[in-house]
Amino acid sequence: MSEKDYQALGLTDEQVLDIYRTMLLARKIDERMWLLNRAGKIPFVISCQGQEAAQVGAAFALNREKDYVAPYYRDMGVVLAFGMTTTDLMLSGFAKAEDPNSGGRQMPGHFGQKKNRILTGSSPVTTQLPHAVGVALAAKMKQDPIVSFVTLGEGSSNQGDFHEGLNFAGVHKLPVITMVENNQYAISVPIEKQIASKTVAERAQSYGMPGVTVDGNDPLAVYDAVKQARERAMNGEGPTLIEAVSYRLTAHSSDDDDRLYRNSEEVDEAKKKDSIITFAKYLKDAGVLTDELEKEMNETIQKEVNEATDYAENAPYAEPEDALKFVYEK
Repeated sequence: MSEKDYQALGLTDEQVLDIYRTMLLARKIDERMWLLNRAGKIPFVISCQGQEAAQVGAAFALNREKDYVAPYYRDMGVVLAFGMTTTDLMLSGFAKAEDPNSGGRQMPGHFGQKKNRILTGSSPVTTQLPHAVGVALAAKMKQDPIVSFVTLGEGSSNQGDFHEGLNFAGVHKLPVITMVENNQYAISVPIEKQIASKTVAERAQSYGMPGVTVDGNDPLAVYDAVKQARERAMNGEGPTLIEAVSYRLTAHSSDDDDRLYRNSEEVDEAKKKDSIITFAKYLKDAGVLTDELEKEMNETIQKEVNEATDYAENAPYAEPEDALKFVYEK
């Protein structure tokens, strides 16, 4: 699966198992949310399935005690790695008052949690990129040894915020890492109808920064790319653009019918490269993951997801007057 030697990358057995566990947890939460949506219990799902390897591999290469992340709406793997809990995410899905992202006032996928340095997201795509660049500017001005990490889909890389953010970051050599999660589709538009260049990464040269394309189904390849980008940023060498190529295994969202624009054979072919399967095999071949440990991990995660679902479903909704919270100053 991976040409990377995890030990050569400085990762321990425990760390690669934690990467796999976080990927698996993101998948299981996502699958549960689809079931809840189809049962009419939660209103909306926007899925991470097929992109967990890129998300978790990247997050583990960052300093999760100090760095800031500006995730896009699919980034369940990133926010879990940065400290958001299964219960937090379920509270968001059910739109309950305890939802740490928005108090139940925003759709799922609009992540934001101050204590874990997760910048609040907004519905218009790509707006998180200039925000991440702003954090990097502040870090440089304060001589704070951190990076900001921002993600987006390849469709979002065609928005003006992408150009403005990267151009500013390049000019001022800011410690920001931009990772485009290229999942082949911007809702219904395939990549060949979105982007004229061969890759998204090659756009980086016009912003005065390195651009790297990596296998987004390989968490170790993404880890390596982000680790190197972070080292560059810490050395004062400025930003990096990373393109992690994967595939979106679900419809764009629970309101989308992907059968209208792609065939099932294409999706079935992509599932053969599903990182949840391929990374598990890699770890088993390396002698790190056993069948017994995998079974125990699945059972523990199942219990965690069940408990989080029950808690969130029974938690109270926000009071009507809470709609005015954080809007007007008293």
